[in-house]
Amino acid sequence: MIGKKRASDYKGSVGQLLIAGFDGTVMSSRLRALLTRLQPAGVVLFARNITDAQQTHALLKDCQACVSTPMFLCVDMEGGTVDRLKNAIAPAPSAAEVFAAGDRRLFRKHGKLIAQSCRALGFNSDFAPVVDLALEPSRTVMGSRAVSPDPRQTIVYAREFLAGLREAGVLGCGKHFPGLGEATLDTHHELPAVAKSLRRLWLEDLLPYRALRRQMPMIMVSHAAYPDVTRDRTPASLSKKWITDILRKKIGYRGLVVSDDLEMGGVLKAGPIEQAAVEHIRAGGDLCLICHQEECILRAYEALVKEAERDRKFAGRVEESSKRVLVFKKKARELKRRGPPPTAAKIERLSRKFWEFSEQVRLETIGREESA
Repeated sequence: MIGKKRASDYKGSVGQLLIAGFDGTVMSSRLRALLTRLQPAGVVLFARNITDAQQTHALLKDCQACVSTPMFLCVDMEGGTVDRLKNAIAPAPSAAEVFAAGDRRLFRKHGKLIAQSCRALGFNSDFAPVVDLALEPSRTVMGSRAVSPDPRQTIVYAREFLAGLREAGVLGCGKHFPGLGEATLDTHHELPAVAKSLRRLWLEDLLPYRALRRQMPMIMVSHAAYPDVTRDRTPASLSKKWITDILRKKIGYRGLVVSDDLEMGGVLKAGPIEQAAVEHIRAGGDLCLICHQEECILRAYEALVKEAERDRKFAGRVEESSKRVLVFKKKARELKRRGPPPTAAKIERLSRKFWEFSEQVRLETIGREESA
């Protein structure tokens, strides 16, 4: 029975609830020990981890070698201001720039080119697309990451982008549920409170998640608070109301639910990393994203194990999400494919494709503006 397990019995399950970031560009003995001990569901790389294509491919291969199950090898790759691969390949245009061209074929091509670059470097998962609405309150925070104030137009772009990712064998992730379009503060540093009723959110910000629930392999939950819905300032990432009641039950989402980085100021305003990890899982989340400090990853891991040992109901949640992650991994073809290290010629071809694509986007946008 769940309640009779020892802490050691939960360690394998808890590892499948973590996606870890780290410092460095090569496998170190410290990183190897961390991955071997935790057996995490995945890792996420940032610009600080990436110097060139071959180095990135080797680093991801070394990470996978430490873990017995297929890993989510993740990156934030949206294009524009969130482009972790621009120095390894070439800059990618932003979602807003591509959307401005008004051509669905380019929306899909955007996703496909980004996915081809991810796969060349060894990634199989991309934390994109953004489906937040491009509303005035969040303009200074979101900038070119959001494409339109109209949820239906956002759906058009996101559907095609996700299809492009899928064609090239990369998992996508819609973000930032339930929507940061009305958020005036950056969740990296603060806890924004979005004063919007559930009815308005349902018809506007939540529409992309409702329409694309079967196309989004993962959904990332934000650290914003929605007091008109929850009656308190609990971040959505720690809210059972948002994750279980609305996303799972009301919307009917069956994919994986991942937190935004639990080291962000927005969520740490609500409590320490240990509490954030436990409450995300308790609320119904599947994957805790912890992007920077090894100490935070270890503290979260130990807290999850300890809480599972202490609380039988929480232990059930751990087992539920761990099983969901493992079943997902077993079915996901994207996690089973791994190409050879990229050649200089392949990177050159991808770089040229991005420059040509950016020029095509620019010219089609000009043409559209002139004909308007």
